[in-house]
Amino acid sequence: MTGLLHHKRDGEGLAHKAATLLAEATALQGTLHLPGVRDDYRSRLEQVVLLATRALDNNLESRESALLQWVLVQAHGARAEDARYGAGQLSRGAQRAPTLADCEEGWQRVEQIACTAEVAALAAARFARLLDTAKARTIARRAEVAAKAARKIVTERNCAYTFHADPGFSFGEGWYLAAAALLAGVPIQIRPGAAQEVQAKRFLLDAGLEGSLRPYRSRPSSPKHLTHIIAEAFRADPPGAQRTLRAAFLGDEPPSASLRSWIDGHGGGNPKQKVLLWIRTGDHDALRNTCFEELRQLSKLVLTAGLTPIFFGDALPADLVPTRGVDLTLCWKEPLFQGPDMRRAQLQLFEELKDRHGLVGQIGVTTAGMDGPALMGLPTLYLTQERNVRLGKWVGAVPGYQEVVRAPGYFEIIRATLQQWRQ
Repeated sequence: MTGLLHHKRDGEGLAHKAATLLAEATALQGTLHLPGVRDDYRSRLEQVVLLATRALDNNLESRESALLQWVLVQAHGARAEDARYGAGQLSRGAQRAPTLADCEEGWQRVEQIACTAEVAALAAARFARLLDTAKARTIARRAEVAAKAARKIVTERNCAYTFHADPGFSFGEGWYLAAAALLAGVPIQIRPGAAQEVQAKRFLLDAGLEGSLRPYRSRPSSPKHLTHIIAEAFRADPPGAQRTLRAAFLGDEPPSASLRSWIDGHGGGNPKQKVLLWIRTGDHDALRNTCFEELRQLSKLVLTAGLTPIFFGDALPADLVPTRGVDLTLCWKEPLFQGPDMRRAQLQLFEELKDRHGLVGQIGVTTAGMDGPALMGLPTLYLTQERNVRLGKWVGAVPGYQEVVRAPGYFEIIRATLQQWRQ
């Protein structure tokens, strides 16, 4: 008899503690946005469920059972709604994770949270049926809605990468998105109505990527993953990967007569071997922009090596306009390179310079404009203040792709590379 009384008092104590914890958790709902509060809230709800479930298992009298069922329907309902919120927040971070592995790991956690919401919703529904009250049914319905919303986040994950067709975005990123689609089958989306939507679609269709296009949706995958995807394909089969990209990007048709004529008029007449010197002066991540004093030094190194610099990309300062080089800066703004086939025309420009005008390599800061020619085989050397996590994945994978960190003696590395290119 004494054991039964102790068992009952223990159950009643647990019931009281569970109800108190639930009240404390509920009181936090207006401050969940504050640092650390949501974690506290979740911990309290978990304790409520554990205590109330234990108390209910102690076979209390019907009055206590009803109270515990009411506590549990509220706690499970709150957990389902909190899980829906957590899945939404985590999915945003996972989608923009810096690496593909981090992204996948994040989405696995989102899946787990969605399962938590579903389990909580089922439990809330079970206790609502036992209570059979309007309030309990309302809470259970909200929990069900939350669980479905959490699951929808998982099922509607946008696996497509955006091919930016707006001049405000990096033009070169389109090349390595197309490369990732060709080499690894990643899906692509284009925002309808973008300024260069027609040109982007033309390039993708010409590259045989019609089957990779998806309807545009919000929250696309992060382009940060693409360099890793491409690196893996090149590591598996460097010659094969390069052949695939060259065939898709350049096509079977020779460059147009107008393109050849333009190149002959702007880059011809100098039989020496040449090196592209890229210039970047963008607003985005301006710390990566070209240092013009460094550019002067690079130009001298190229000339000393017996090569001719071709200045390419954004505008040069007036005092840097070359007298012993080729100035192709801002050429990408000319109508020839802004038409429907603008992307292929730019790649064909580099190929023509390489095939008929002695282009042997390219040097520049980390700008995506260099990536198209690099992936198709143009020896590339990019300069960086510190090791680049994203583009560093291509070093040792993409043939001829080099990284030079601006450390003491880095000009000697460039000088030696220029001599190799010349040979």
